[in-house]
Amino acid sequence: MTRKLISRRKFNCMEQLSNSDGVIAALAIDQRGSMVKMMETAVGKERYHIDMVYEFKELVSEELTKYVSAILLDEEYGFKGIKAKNSNSGLILSYEKTGYDVNTPGRLPELLPEESIQRLIKKGADAAKVLVYYNPDDPQEILDKKHAFLERLGDEARAADLPVLVEPIVYDNDILDDKSPEFAKIKPKKVIDTIREFTKDCYHIDVLKVEVPVLFKYVEGFNNTNPVVYKQKDAANYFKIASEAATRPFIYLSAGVPTDVFHQELIFAGESGAKYSGILGGRATWFEGIAAYAKGGKDGLRKWLDTIGRDNVEHLNNILKKYARPWYDIYGGKSNIEVFDINLKD
Repeated sequence: MTRKLISRRKFNCMEQLSNSDGVIAALAIDQRGSMVKMMETAVGKERYHIDMVYEFKELVSEELTKYVSAILLDEEYGFKGIKAKNSNSGLILSYEKTGYDVNTPGRLPELLPEESIQRLIKKGADAAKVLVYYNPDDPQEILDKKHAFLERLGDEARAADLPVLVEPIVYDNDILDDKSPEFAKIKPKKVIDTIREFTKDCYHIDVLKVEVPVLFKYVEGFNNTNPVVYKQKDAANYFKIASEAATRPFIYLSAGVPTDVFHQELIFAGESGAKYSGILGGRATWFEGIAAYAKGGKDGLRKWLDTIGRDNVEHLNNILKKYARPWYDIYGGKSNIEVFDINLKD
């Protein structure tokens, strides 16, 4: 295997994002508009105030970064969380503008206009994260725009010498309900094709934050009321094929599924031979804490975070300990990585 060249800064940042096993055991709480809606629903419109979102992210960061290797935050609503995180925990900052222009075809990505990777570095980032909605079956003119966007992003990250995490979320133009059995049937191919594209060298993506390749509630034996779309052996094969398509480290996102379902997905992935390098666990880790905050305020949330929240994280860490692979395994191990220095003073 050819030796992998990684700049010293990027290598050190990847180590900062990882635990002692080289696994990215990270927490995601960079939701913006959706976080406002969740909080407003929980406390009621009469009680709701934006400071509640700031405080919630601050407390989640302060308490749970004691047990994770890194945290993903946005500056808009998570600025207090950035300051409150444990110093041993790596920091990933969101770089994309949330949502997309519904009046423009293709769900085109857009970066925060007031940010740059250099600015994120000055704010303490160990990595930048960008979400991209992606349909590998889109017209070529749409794909060209997204591919060029990713090429520019990768070049900016290389020039600034910071790891970039890209989160592709697949969709379809005809089947709009991405939780439906119909979408479940076409999702595996879309995820696999997306991983195969995004791990090409031309994009210089350091880590892919990906969806599991199936809608798990339709897997045989893992649902009670939903129809079966995938036999277990077929679902396992999709996990394996998606993993083998990756030529760069990839981690799984929780995609808003319940805590127990995310646990099942990670175990199933590991037992299916998927060589994932960790997670960025979001709502599956902290979602129930919103109700605890709405009911008991700051003290109620702290109590929940110190008990159930911590248990959620430690359960995930135990699963990762058994099934996840170090991020550098994809390159043949640490001994096959050649670290080099870049002079950015000019």
